[in-house]
Amino acid sequence: MTLAVRDERLAELMDDPACDPDRLRATLRRFGTINRLVSGWGTVYRRELAPHLAALGRPARVLDIGSGGGDLVMRLAAAAKRDGIEVEWTGIDPDPRSHEVALERDGIDGVSFRCTDAATLVAEGDTFDAVLSNHVLHHLGADLPVFVAQSQALSHGLVLHSDIARSRLAYALYAIGITPFAPGTFLRTDGLRSIRRSYTPAELAAVLDEARLGTWTVQTPAPFRVLATGRGRG
Repeated sequence: MTLAVRDERLAELMDDPACDPDRLRATLRRFGTINRLVSGWGTVYRRELAPHLAALGRPARVLDIGSGGGDLVMRLAAAAKRDGIEVEWTGIDPDPRSHEVALERDGIDGVSFRCTDAATLVAEGDTFDAVLSNHVLHHLGADLPVFVAQSQALSHGLVLHSDIARSRLAYALYAIGITPFAPGTFLRTDGLRSIRRSYTPAELAAVLDEARLGTWTVQTPAPFRVLATGRGRG
């Protein structure tokens, strides 16, 4: 095994339509804890998203593409409510299994989930003040530019794509740190595969530059994280 290059051949267990439904549900539910610990979205919200939404001076609309079990949407919605920022939040995911878990979460006013994909919303002509994704980019190969372009078409403001940054240290620490959370889930196997599939900041910057999708800033807002920040065209 090497981490010198992305290993796009690896498939995550939870992406298998025939995977164990109980383990999948447990994985999706436990993502809320894992994301709070390692995703860096607290920092991204404070530095990027909240200032952008507050500056609008009006109720905002935010889209999370590939929202999975819905934990990030709910977390960000709670933070915005606490800060007095009025936002209508939409999470979309084309996997009905993930959508079902998202719908089971305790409701927060202004949060909705749809079982659909970005291409459908583009075709509908919908737009948002900000579009974001979490842990989606590493699933993509040659179709990453299409996904990013769709996110830009859906936003007339900020676009934020956050993911894991591939490194040997991230792999080693995750292999140890995930142990208490892994029983009954796919978190260990899929998390390690995700790291091996992920981009380094330099790789992601190069892909975005080559795709000529406008100006993007690629940074590391937290340890072992990569964040691509751009502007929409919607």
